Amino acid sequence: MKVKRLLSIGLVAALLVGALALTGCGAAEDGSGEAGDGSELSGTIDIQGSDTLLNVATAWSEGFMDANPGVDISVQGGGSGTGIAALINGTVDFANASREIKDEEREALEAQGGTVVEHRVAIDGIAVIVNPANGVADLTLEQLGRIYRGEITNWKDVGGADAEIVLLSRDSSSGTYEYFKEAVVAADDENAEYAASAKLLPSNQAIVEEVVGNEAAIGYVGLGYLSDDVQVVAIDGVEASIETAADGSYPISRYLYMYSDGEPEGVMAAYLEWILGSEGQQLVADEGFVPLP
Repeated sequence: MKVKRLLSIGLVAALLVGALALTGCGAAEDGSGEAGDGSELSGTIDIQGSDTLLNVATAWSEGFMDANPGVDISVQGGGSGTGIAALINGTVDFANASREIKDEEREALEAQGGTVVEHRVAIDGIAVIVNPANGVADLTLEQLGRIYRGEITNWKDVGGADAEIVLLSRDSSSGTYEYFKEAVVAADDENAEYAASAKLLPSNQAIVEEVVGNEAAIGYVGLGYLSDDVQVVAIDGVEASIETAADGSYPISRYLYMYSDGEPEGVMAAYLEWILGSEGQQLVADEGFVPLP
């Protein structure tokens, strides 16, 4: 928060005392989320962005607020692009993202005098899923790209039944959509696009539900959204899991991010430190994602 210069030295001193009470003087070194002097943290934090991060971000906020009743944290989804746009517009404190910020987004914030600061908060593998009745359990990365570009349109061409492939994708505001396009669809040609037939869906859960209800469907979701109702397709012989994402053997893995305008201070810094500490990273694992090394 930018504080205007005040004429009264006494008023400045009073404001500084109030600010210290609001922020709790920062986070404790042990990552407990309590203020360094033992006083209670207080303040508000507004967060918006990645639907992939939504479940774990909600768990983080609830865990931190339980430990710090004086803090109010609001978490919304809407996609990585939406969250970053809100950060640029100054309406949120953190933008959650499942992709790196784009150059044009960084430039837009800097044009307003802001500074993009990137925080890696977890690791994710993008699991490719089909209906358990589908029969296809393994694809190469090259085959997967051809399927999503619309070059392979029938399951029989990759060892499955004679049935037209139903393509499911996240919508274009999603960071997962962007990352999957870069890593799979356009892996060999940066100008390649998703097939026009791809059905764009607003969330990971929507893709899971469509796959469960359609034997010919194929989709992709974050690890935290896998269920026993879908079959995970191995890519180049490696199945998406916490272990394979952590060791880098799964080819469609990525970091998950939180972005801020400038280095977080006060209650924001305490919250980020807590997320990166043992309690926050345990929640990452609890939600099916990969804690940071």
